[in-house]
Amino acid sequence: MDIEKQINQITGFKNLELLATQVVEGFISGMHKSPFHGFSAEFAEHKIYNNGESTKHIDWKLFAKTDKLYTKRYEEETNLRCHLIIDNSSSMHYPKHKEYSLEKINKIAFSVLASAAIMNLLKRQRDAVGLSVYSDTYEFYTNEKGSERHHQMLLNQLNLALSKNKSQTTTKTYTHLHLIAEKLKRRSLVFLFTDMFQSDTEEEKLFEVLQHLKYNKHEVVLFHTYDAKKELEFDFSNRPKRFVDVETGEHVNLYADNIKENYEAAVKAYFTELELKCGQYRIKYVPADINKGFQKILTTYLVERQKFG
Repeated sequence: MDIEKQINQITGFKNLELLATQVVEGFISGMHKSPFHGFSAEFAEHKIYNNGESTKHIDWKLFAKTDKLYTKRYEEETNLRCHLIIDNSSSMHYPKHKEYSLEKINKIAFSVLASAAIMNLLKRQRDAVGLSVYSDTYEFYTNEKGSERHHQMLLNQLNLALSKNKSQTTTKTYTHLHLIAEKLKRRSLVFLFTDMFQSDTEEEKLFEVLQHLKYNKHEVVLFHTYDAKKELEFDFSNRPKRFVDVETGEHVNLYADNIKENYEAAVKAYFTELELKCGQYRIKYVPADINKGFQKILTTYLVERQKFG
């Protein structure tokens, strides 16, 4: 079987919905150890009570257990709109796998499963979710809905993103984000998953379009996805290797140890610069190492959801 046929047989996650549920339930079960103590598995049906609100719907039984005030949520009160955006360029697909699991993951698989987990939480809270997937083209867009049929369609689209044959596909984040900003007519919580492999010019344009989203009153979270072992620590054996740019095809032959120190310093400086720029533009910046699981992603979702509401 040749390589092309193997790549075309990429199936993604065997059961993305089940995996997402497992990730969410594992996260909820550990919440008693987190600042969300008292939120428990019932959090989908409650929201934190804010001073000045009517006390009519306070859950006094939950108050007796947690010593914290929550009000019961009702379907007509739950109107959060969330839009998930995924960078599906070639660099997100390193290394390639035929099949994905929690043990076998790359940046695109991490972004897909994290998005599915966020969708799981949104579904529990009867909120509306939309999805955009882009690379050098605008691969997919749908606006925010909350139906089960819509949810299943999005899961299918997420798995399709994994199965695309990505070879030397560049990123045009700023172009597609402008289109998304124009399409999002109502205030939304926007989550962007990208590895931020941009040229300096593209990076400036990216922050311009993130400002566009902010100007339209959306709350924006940038999940900077990366593989810390390979892309931050440059953890490669010191044998002669050919390093290939998966987006342009350019390559260089070298010994990893010869550039490791300078490489690490440059990448750390770049990460710091990104964080500072996001702070400047009031964009929530969340570095997301794909080897560290999904707790940071889901905690960020809960924090931003509370602020948004």
